[in-house]
Amino acid sequence: MNAIQHPNEPRSNANREATAHLEPVALRTFTPTQAVIAASAGAIHFTPEGRRLYDYTSGVLVSNLGHNPTEWTRRYFAYMGWPTNGLPTGGPYFPAVPMTAYNAITPIEVNASKRLLDVLRAAPGGARMERVMWAASGSEAIQKALWAALARDRTRHVIVATRFGFHGKKGLANAITGSEADAERDPRVRFVSFPMAECGDVSLRDAPFDPAPYQKELDALLHQFGRKLTALVTEPYLGGGGSYHPPKAYLQLLQRFCRDNDLVFVLDEVQSNFGRTGSLFAYETYGLEPDVVVLGKGLGNGVPVAAAVGRADLFGAMGYGEASDTWSANPLCCAAVLATLDEFGARDVLGAMKESSSIVERGLVELKALPFVAAVRGERGGMVWGVETRDHAGRTAAEWASALVLAAYEGDGPQGDGVHLLGPLAKKVVRVSPPLTITPAEAAASVALLARAAQRLAG
Repeated sequence: MNAIQHPNEPRSNANREATAHLEPVALRTFTPTQAVIAASAGAIHFTPEGRRLYDYTSGVLVSNLGHNPTEWTRRYFAYMGWPTNGLPTGGPYFPAVPMTAYNAITPIEVNASKRLLDVLRAAPGGARMERVMWAASGSEAIQKALWAALARDRTRHVIVATRFGFHGKKGLANAITGSEADAERDPRVRFVSFPMAECGDVSLRDAPFDPAPYQKELDALLHQFGRKLTALVTEPYLGGGGSYHPPKAYLQLLQRFCRDNDLVFVLDEVQSNFGRTGSLFAYETYGLEPDVVVLGKGLGNGVPVAAAVGRADLFGAMGYGEASDTWSANPLCCAAVLATLDEFGARDVLGAMKESSSIVERGLVELKALPFVAAVRGERGGMVWGVETRDHAGRTAAEWASALVLAAYEGDGPQGDGVHLLGPLAKKVVRVSPPLTITPAEAAASVALLARAAQRLAG
């Protein structure tokens, strides 16, 4: 397959061409820009040619505190026991926290587990957060949460998931992703509807919600499977499914069904944790008290770490080795978690985010004046939105969405600033998710760039 090339980008084009010969395209999701990033700081990427790109992805909602934050990095080095002013001399090694500690316990792991539980329990809705089950990725943490639910009572094997969610590409995490229409579905999985129609735009945030159709679906599953139902898994908002943010009453309905019928309520916060919905955790935003919450992405601010956190009795149903793996709770990841917790504890990251959130959302809502923009979805005071396109002037919604991603990247000319976006979600939704630390000035400049790009497309 030919590599994507852009004019006036000789160094970036060389990297794209080299990658095409070194790696399969299956390694990354398609984005029409295939940006090459040489360096990053805060909410800004720099191409090899020196052009600035405002980061509207956070590396897929990972770098919530921005790229290479100085204080976070200092804390990370300190937790690892690494010097910050040159390596010591006198030998080939120096004593510090181990790089890995499989099947052993390190003090940094104990510290990270305790600190994470303290923060989760302090948040409204965190009363059931009693144990931490570390993982190396979000999909792996989802898998472990479901293993625990199945182990609780091995006669109960039916898992309920909300339709069109994304939970991962591995094992049970993949089985509960998407819908019944997807291939290779696990026979233990059943789906219920997510209220996509009721969360079509930010203007519908306070619209009335009728729970009856969703209760009817749940009751039908209960009638069919009874005590075979073991767990219900949902995202607080549909991420990969198109950035749909539901009424609080819908998620509370799911939780109530679980409580009334003794199902494990699993909330997949891999994308939403650490501030994306305006609260530190989405269960605060939506008034929930999950049995298990799954964390990832922003948990390590770039270091790959995840965790399923929840009730002690659930996780205690598994014995030695049933949830172990090479990388879980390794010191590199635990140091990143501690540095992240320190940053959110040391300053009001979420409070400082509010002004930038308002600026970005206001600019995105103004895009609805363009004929190819159908809706803007997001949570009030948060830092993630979906801009949905529609068919217009002989072009499909998918074509408009890809064109917007490309136009934003191109910016104001060959040497001008641009905006880095991911390829469209659900083929027609452009996600906007800058770092929480984007400044008001950066928010205003970047959303203005995006608006100019969209207006050029509209003619």
